Amino acid sequence: MAHVLVIGGGLGGLATALLAARRGHTAEVFERDTRAPGTALDRDFFGWRRPTVPQATQPHALLGAARNLLRDELPDVHREMLRLGARERHELDWFDVRPPARPGDEDLVMLQARRIVLESALASALRAEPGVVARYGEPVTGLTTARGAGDGGAIRVTGVTTGSGSHEGDLVVDAGGRRGGAERWLAAAGSRPPVVERHRTGLAYFCRWYRLPEGMDEGPRRPWAVTGGAFAGCAVFPADNRLFAVTLFVHTADTTRSALRDPAVFEAAARAFPPGAAWLALGAEPRSEVLATASLDNRWSALVDERGPVVSGLVPVGDAITHTNPTLGQGTSLALWAARRVARTAHRDPGSERFAADHHAWAVRTLKPWFDFQVVADAAIGERFATRAVRTGPAREVAALFDCALEDPEVMRARARVRHLAEPPERAYADPEIRARVARWLAERPDYAPNAVGPGRAEWEKLTAG
Repeated sequence: MAHVLVIGGGLGGLATALLAARRGHTAEVFERDTRAPGTALDRDFFGWRRPTVPQATQPHALLGAARNLLRDELPDVHREMLRLGARERHELDWFDVRPPARPGDEDLVMLQARRIVLESALASALRAEPGVVARYGEPVTGLTTARGAGDGGAIRVTGVTTGSGSHEGDLVVDAGGRRGGAERWLAAAGSRPPVVERHRTGLAYFCRWYRLPEGMDEGPRRPWAVTGGAFAGCAVFPADNRLFAVTLFVHTADTTRSALRDPAVFEAAARAFPPGAAWLALGAEPRSEVLATASLDNRWSALVDERGPVVSGLVPVGDAITHTNPTLGQGTSLALWAARRVARTAHRDPGSERFAADHHAWAVRTLKPWFDFQVVADAAIGERFATRAVRTGPAREVAALFDCALEDPEVMRARARVRHLAEPPERAYADPEIRARVARWLAERPDYAPNAVGPGRAEWEKLTAG
């Protein structure tokens, strides 16, 4: 068995250490923050300042892929999330009557919860795990290295350094996120640089949290999904303990963007979309200011170049390997998949170049297709918002598939299988029956215009002018 050193105590780091320990390994987690998530959820979520985790207070979607991994590999964490208030929602419950079940439908269930609920459940399980030591307030400051034994000239990482000294291990896992220091530390050790692929999205997000009134445990079953026009969109994210987030997104170059930080302007703009209007009509209490995030990109970082691994003994998980924009909510699922893969393979000579190459090959097969899907989806949204144009041709057909799914259970099932990372879009959407259903839906609506929901530009500018 291996001794695994984990850089970072976020979702990916906690999951990696816990899954590794459950496989018989030992693990040490090194986290910059001085404290672990607790069970006082609102205090931690609304009052804990976490500048290195700017996404902590943004809505998170635990898709079926993440929920299924927790259910199967970490059932105690899954149960603890439900105890803390997380809710499960089946994708086909969009309809008044759920269609007859098919094999695989059990995987189309989303866990609705704030990020802090999953962090708290993971941290609680980790504290009870005898094979794990969590070092809070002890950030990694560098890597210990040796000359690699392979022919590719890769540096071999043998451990990490912190303020307390050096810590040796069989495998170092970079779960430090997209802003971690691994690239800098590798350069200092003389390693070749990682191969980074980056795509700017041009999107800015503004969200505000609300709590439903006492006695109202759930909001409307619909509408709550993402809706949008040619230049802006709105989504509602139901969460735990009667909380939900309303999110608006616009292009970063939109001149109305800064006005959305004003709570009154934000709410007026959100009410111009069906999801925002339906949920904000429930008398919910605002629980936060308007929280903005921008400078988002889709980033893929590979520790393998044309010569092979640039480093051995170090593998990335979570945002350290693939940071994806939150429009599709894939990040947590991809992080958990990578954490599970590390736990399952850490006994296979983890310091070798072969291990590094195999981990990279797995990531390219398993994670990269979903990264690429995110890039294409965000490019389409960014182009629409930048040009304020309602698209035709293939873009119209894709939009029709999404809108048809809201009325046709079979199309919704195909869409849900893609949404929950159960089946790639090129297979799910190529099914002849699905294509025929969407074609019929479009034929019945010859004047259909995609992305036509929400305010017109003149009304939007009036709303954002206050």
